[in-house]
Amino acid sequence: MNLIVAVDKNWGIGCDNKLLAHIPEDMKFFRVMTTDKTVVMGRKTFDSLPNGALPNRNNIVLSRDENFKADNVRVHNSIGIGDDSVFVIGGESIYKQYLPLCTRAYVTKIDAEFEADRYMENLDKDPDWAVESSKKMSTQSGINIEFVTYVNTKLV
Repeated sequence: MNLIVAVDKNWGIGCDNKLLAHIPEDMKFFRVMTTDKTVVMGRKTFDSLPNGALPNRNNIVLSRDENFKADNVRVHNSIGIGDDSVFVIGGESIYKQYLPLCTRAYVTKIDAEFEADRYMENLDKDPDWAVESSKKMSTQSGINIEFVTYVNTKLV
């Protein structure tokens, strides 16, 4: 199972149930990595999607609400360990819950600070995670980002 997230300098991931920034290069990376795969998200993350279920993906929404239903998604109370075709896409509590079960984390680091009320664990400070690869780039908007792949050393 994998995790994919965009973080600011403080490992913030969102504010008021919205992404911190809309960066086309990060959105493209997300699409490339998750298309034709399974994406796992919490209900609040699902609610934040402007058009509902993500196209060309198997959408799983985790919810404690047994009556929650939505078009083109499967609703679960929890999931087991998935294979490399499964991507955990948020939010904060889902990342915390599934981080120990993920073998890789694909993190887009945004070289900026934003107001955030949701955070991702700082993998640079977690001894169970190591950088496998990284690639820095400047975006069309002038914000520098870095695509970093981390591996869970306990699982790989």
